[in-house]
Amino acid sequence: MSLLATLQKDMIKAMKDHDKDTLEVVRMLKAAVKNEQIEKGHDLSADEELAVLKREDKQRKDSLADFKKAGRDDLIEKTEKELKVVEKYMPAQMSADEVKAVIAQTIKDVDAQSMKDFGKVMGAAMKKLNGRADGKIVNQTVKAMLQ
Repeated sequence: MSLLATLQKDMIKAMKDHDKDTLEVVRMLKAAVKNEQIEKGHDLSADEELAVLKREDKQRKDSLADFKKAGRDDLIEKTEKELKVVEKYMPAQMSADEVKAVIAQTIKDVDAQSMKDFGKVMGAAMKKLNGRADGKIVNQTVKAMLQ
C-alpha cells in the first residue's frame, strides 16, 4: 500500500476517533506528499515518499530543539506529539550495533584509509541505510571508525 493510501486510511480513522492532533499531522503529511507528487509530475516511488517523510521528521526535530532553547513548553508538547505521529510512518530505526556493522562494511567497500575518505564513506553509508538510521549517529560513528 502506498504512503498516500495509508495516510488517507489513517486520516479517516482519526476523523472517526475524533483525534484532532493525529488528524492535523496526517493531513500535513498527506499535503506534503501530494505537493511533492505535483512538483515531480508523477506518482512518488517509495524512496521519494521516504524523502518527504524524512524532511517532515527533520523539520519537527529542528523545531523541537528551537522550542527547547526558547523554553516554549506549550510548543514542545505539541511538536513531540506531531513527531510521534510522523515517526509511525518512518521505517524502523537500526540499533547502534547494526549501524556500526553497515559502516564497517562500507569502509571496506570504498577502501577508506583515513578521515580524508570521510565523504566517500558517509555518502555510501547513507545510501545503504536509507532513512533507517539518524544522520547524526552515522556521522559520529563514521568519524569514530575512521580515526
